[in-house]
Parts: sequence; C-alpha cells; structure tokens
Amino acid sequence: MDTSIEKTILDLLDSHKTMTLATLRPDGWPQATTVRYAHDGMTLYFVCDRSSQKAANLAQTDRVSLTIDHDTSDDAAIRGLSMAAHARAVSDPGEAQKALRLAGFNWPEQGLPEEAPSRQDIQVYRVTPTLISVLDYRKGFGHTDLVSY
Repeated sequence: MDTSIEKTILDLLDSHKTMTLATLRPDGWPQATTVRYAHDGMTLYFVCDRSSQKAANLAQTDRVSLTIDHDTSDDAAIRGLSMAAHARAVSDPGEAQKALRLAGFNWPEQGLPEEAPSRQDIQVYRVTPTLISVLDYRKGFGHTDLVSY
C-alpha cells in the first residue's frame, strides 16, 4: 500500500469515533447502524449487545460494509472512507480487553456504573478490511482511491 494513502486512512480513522456499519439481515435486506469504533492500525473494533439484530446478522455472515466521514456543507471538502470488510466476534479475552481500552471503555470486572451494560451482555467485534475506498473530493468531484487490503 502506498504510504501516503496509508497515512490518509490512519488520519481519517484517528479523527473519527463513529462509523455507519451495514450488515445483512436474514431476509437479505442490508441494515445500517451507527456504532462507536476504535482501531489498531487498519483493524477496527466495535461493541454491540449480544442480543441485537446486528449480532444476529453477523452470526449469519461476517461480510459488512462501512463508512466513516463527517458532515459538511461544502461538497468540495468531502473526505471519508468506505470499506468492504469482515466483522468477526473476538473470542480472546486479552484482545477484547485491548479493544475496550482502545475504544475508551474503562470497565473493570467489578464496579461498572449502573447504566453500563454488563460484560456478559456485550460482544466485541474485530473488523478486517478487504477493500478500502478513500474519498477525497478536494482532488476532484467523487475522487476515490481504491486500496485492496
């Protein structure tokens, strides 16, 4: 991967905290939801409730699409990422704890605030990209650099 494109991707990942994640429902319709994410390099992590529709969708297929961007009224300033990826449940407790720390969740095993979900109710997912589209309208209307990963 070109180092300047990699830097752009990492800068965009660093400058945002939420993504729109599209999973596939059992009826074939895509379902897009907004989730908070953290990343370690090009690997993204998010957390969701184990009983959610999103978790059920991911149990059927791990293929997802996602976007990361910001709202702007200036079309020439649009920048963001779109990814085709695989989202898989993290089973290693050490990796799950690392992901929670990266996401800013500081949940010790005891003493969770009452409004926080219990650790048994959540699942951490690792998102591994396969194709990344880097959108940068500053380089021209609809300009996209495609990166296979």
